[in-house]
Parts: sequence; structure tokens; C-alpha cells
Amino acid sequence: MPDLDPALYTVVWIAPLPIEAEVALRMMDNRHTGRFPMSRGDDYVFRAGDINGHNIVVATLPVGQEYGTGSAAALASQAKKFFPNLWFGLLVGVAAGLPSLSREPPRDIRLGDILVALREGDVAALVAYDLGKEMTHNGFELLRLGHALANPDPVVMSAIGSIQLDVKLNKSAQLFLQYYESMKNEDKDGTFLDPGQEHDMLYETADDGTEKLVTRLPRSASQRTRVWYGPIGSGDKLLKNASKRDDLRDKYNIIGLEMEAAGTMNRIPVGVIRGVCDYGDMHKNKRWQPYAAAMAAAYAKAVLNEVRPRSTLAAGDATRTAEVGASRSGEHLGQAGEAGGIRSVFNGPISGRNVFAGNSMTGTTMNFS
Repeated sequence: MPDLDPALYTVVWIAPLPIEAEVALRMMDNRHTGRFPMSRGDDYVFRAGDINGHNIVVATLPVGQEYGTGSAAALASQAKKFFPNLWFGLLVGVAAGLPSLSREPPRDIRLGDILVALREGDVAALVAYDLGKEMTHNGFELLRLGHALANPDPVVMSAIGSIQLDVKLNKSAQLFLQYYESMKNEDKDGTFLDPGQEHDMLYETADDGTEKLVTRLPRSASQRTRVWYGPIGSGDKLLKNASKRDDLRDKYNIIGLEMEAAGTMNRIPVGVIRGVCDYGDMHKNKRWQPYAAAMAAAYAKAVLNEVRPRSTLAAGDATRTAEVGASRSGEHLGQAGEAGGIRSVFNGPISGRNVFAGNSMTGTTMNFS
């Protein structure tokens, strides 16, 4: 299996859970089947692919490793060290959504919706809700209201703003849904299908701890998926307590909760995109994780398609480019040259260039345009 060159990869897609990494790779325009060379001290096996000319590394936690901000920080730190030319990153996966139906207008977040971390007023895009200090009289004081965390690269925020603008101007269904539909059609096992709105159960919790099932009308097919923009809470605690969830929601005006962003942001400033798989209460389960992860990945692909990379490879890099091309996945291999005595190993884009690499019967030939 060929070696891949870390220097050619400019985007890191952090997908902590195995199901999140799987859907990330399924979203690639091309999957790179080589591997990055490793040595002592390299703790993570990175996978690779490309979208819209971006060479992308998919970073995920090892099977069985504990999730949380500490593990995410270690993963992000090694990715930053391993790939010297990273431009920006995306943290893509699942999270708990925090509906607030008493607001005006109501924040009717549902399972399968998408959460995108953005600043709202004085509240930062990412709120490290368990990072701070205990006060004698005022309870827990959040560290600088989450402002200690780095901000995503401006190009990520610009891409997100462009997607928002497109939706408003076109007044049509979310354009990113095409990426989910394409991936779903290739999924023979039905892993990433919508579990169905009839299985989306939201419970309100009274002050005495009693629960009541909330009745919500099903959304129409054209309005099935909504994207919510606002602050997202990040911490090490896996929250299954409705009262604590509601306190965090109301205190910091957050739209969701997850467990990796606070550990990632100060290593690699990432755009945070999450699919809603539960409501952060005792009813939490994994039924909605595949579908929620797929929806978040579809939005992430839309972000990458908003940012068209410039070609940065010099002529002297052609050999390295061809080595990456030779390791692309088999379903994208060009076949036109076989009948004429040339066996094609790759025909497609790498970092903005159209590349053809092949072997002739008399020697090796490579053509670049």
C-alpha cells in the first residue's frame, strides 16, 4: 500500500466516534487508500480523501478510548504536528440538542437537525460550560463566558455565512441535502436512514422531576431538516440530566451540548457542526446517531464546497502529487488507457489539478494538466 505525504493535506476533519469517521469517509469525492508513514510516538492512524480539490485528513479516536475534551485535545495536537500545512479544520459529529419551546419564536430543535456553532451576542460560539471556578456566593462562574476558546478560521465562518445567504435567496430546501441523498443511495444496509419522526420523543421536566411527553406536529418532507446557529456547550460530562440540561440552556443560551470542541479549539480552531441525536436526558440512546452524523457530514461537505482552493503545488511537486494519485480508491480509477497498452492508476483532481498517472508497457509515463 503506497505512502501518503502529510505535507499535501490542508484540511482536518475531526470525527471522534467511529460512526462519525465512517460517514466522513463516505462523503469524500475520492478516498485515498494509501496510509501515512508512522513512527514511535505517532498514536493515531489517520485516513484521507478529498472534496472539491481539498486534500482532507480524517482524524478519529482509537476504538475503546474514552471520549471527552482531553482525548480530543490529544488528537488535535498530534494532527497539527503531523500535518504541517493545515489550513483549517472541521469538528463534525453528533450532539445533544436543546429545544426551548417557551421562547419567542420557539426553538423547536428536533432529532436529525443540524447545529452550527456561532457567536450570539456576548456569548461565544463554543461555551466550555465546566471550565471555570466555584464562587462562594454566586455558584459556578464560567471562565470568561467561553471566550478563552479560539475562534474558527474566518474562511469557515465565511463559508457558513454563504450557505445561510444561499438558503435565504433561493428560498428552497437546504442545498446540502443533496450530499446526504447521494450518500444514502450508496448505503446498501440502510444504516443512515431517517429513523422516522414518530420516534422523535421530547419530554419536558417539571420542577418536581416529573416528565411529560411533548406533542409536536410532524414536519413536512420539505421542512424535515432545520439548521440552527448559535452557541454550543462543550464539556467532559455526558449529560443525561434534564434539569441540568435546561439550566445550561437558559443560563448560556446554548443550542446543544457536545464533548470534544473545548479540547480541540485551542489546538486547531475548528468549525463545529453537529447533528442532533438526543436531547441530553435519561432517554438518550444511539438509535439516531448514524442519521444525525450523516446530516452533519452533509453540511460539512457543503462548507468545503463553498471554499474553492487555489492551486498551490509547484512543478517540482509533481512526483509527490502522482504518488498521492496512485493511492486513490479503485472506484475512481480511469479506464480509458487500458486498451491502448497504458494501465491507468488515477484520473481525477488533486489539490485543484487534473492528474493522470499511468504505466506504459515500455516504462512509466505521467501526464499533468
